[in-house]
Amino acid sequence: MAQIEFIDALGVDDGVRQVTELFREAFGEEPAGVWDAPGRVNLIGEHTDYNNGLCLPIALPHRTFIALKPREDTKVRVISTLSDGKVSEVDLDGLQAGDVEGWAAYPVGVAWAMRNTNFGTGVRGFDAAFASSVPLGGGLSSSAAMTCSTALALDDVYDLGFGSTDEGRVTLVRMAMSAENDMAGAATGGLDQSASLRCQEGMALLLDCDPKLSAVDSVSQHDFDLSKRGLELLVLDTQAPHSLNDGQYESRRRLCEESAAALGVDSLRVLADDVNARPEQERADAIAEIIAKLDSEEAKKRVRHVLTEIGRVTDFVEAFRNGDIARSGELFNASHDSLRDDYEVTVPQLDVAVDVARTEGAYGARMTGGGFGGSIIALVDEGKAEPIAQKIADEFDKRGWNAPRALAVVASQPAERVQ
Repeated sequence: MAQIEFIDALGVDDGVRQVTELFREAFGEEPAGVWDAPGRVNLIGEHTDYNNGLCLPIALPHRTFIALKPREDTKVRVISTLSDGKVSEVDLDGLQAGDVEGWAAYPVGVAWAMRNTNFGTGVRGFDAAFASSVPLGGGLSSSAAMTCSTALALDDVYDLGFGSTDEGRVTLVRMAMSAENDMAGAATGGLDQSASLRCQEGMALLLDCDPKLSAVDSVSQHDFDLSKRGLELLVLDTQAPHSLNDGQYESRRRLCEESAAALGVDSLRVLADDVNARPEQERADAIAEIIAKLDSEEAKKRVRHVLTEIGRVTDFVEAFRNGDIARSGELFNASHDSLRDDYEVTVPQLDVAVDVARTEGAYGARMTGGGFGGSIIALVDEGKAEPIAQKIADEFDKRGWNAPRALAVVASQPAERVQ
């Protein structure tokens, strides 16, 4: 049986040392400072964001570090511990959306996005080195960790003044989003960047995607202190192929929009709020009455997931705050079952990983992210993450699947300057 690979978070001292040494080797001088930003995992609230619903991410202890120094010209030179020792160089002058290819598009895109705003006209080029322990390809927002660390560093060295307040960080979220959407061509809706820049240690970020709310009013912090409850969160990357680019994601989004229109509302959130304001024992009947108005079985299943999932987010916040860990786990389980049966976005690796975690004593387990591959999370007692992950790896080995990799995490701090 293959030994499970556990990915440890890169500590601050090691992160600072790695990026500083890489910066010196690549550019022959000292950086102006070192900053970091976390990856994220979404606890609950999947495929709800584009339905104006609710999500509940936390920041991971696994972070991306950046050592950066501003330049007097408009050149950007970047290097990463993952880039085979090669420096990528781009000139910001005359740069257009989509001009930069590869991983460098993410940090370069942040500076480009800033320069396209009134406040960022003084932003020039920079040299930067990156090191990260955020796993690539597992749906844990390694790209947001890179863009958000870059945004905070540039905000600092160019004295833009946004990083010191939550309201200011909303502006940095938008810059990081633009880098990903416009320069790198990766679709993102803001959850990842909001988590990386605005989550707090020991807290989960309740993100309300209602467009009528301001960016500041759309978030609130809620207790998710695992340590004081003797818990940890197992995050397991199944290493199953993970792609949202084959039309599956977009087809579900479109069907939700069409269903909302057929039901006479702007978004499914309107109906979810009405359903979830009722006593819990009445919700199923209310949902059944709503979906009976839809013609196709597929639409009924998709809508049922969205309506129930939005309700599960607030139910989870309340259950965990009250110390009801059993109920919190039940909500994880219900979320996964709904994503498997009604939204149909799981794959066998996700389902098997969840089943094994539950059998081995997790309070609850679910897929996290967009689905069709990626990661699961499981709420477990402290010290149980590694043996449960090993059981999942053993089962994967029996089935001839790629070996998974795992992380044991607690809710961690947002992007910050560390040197």
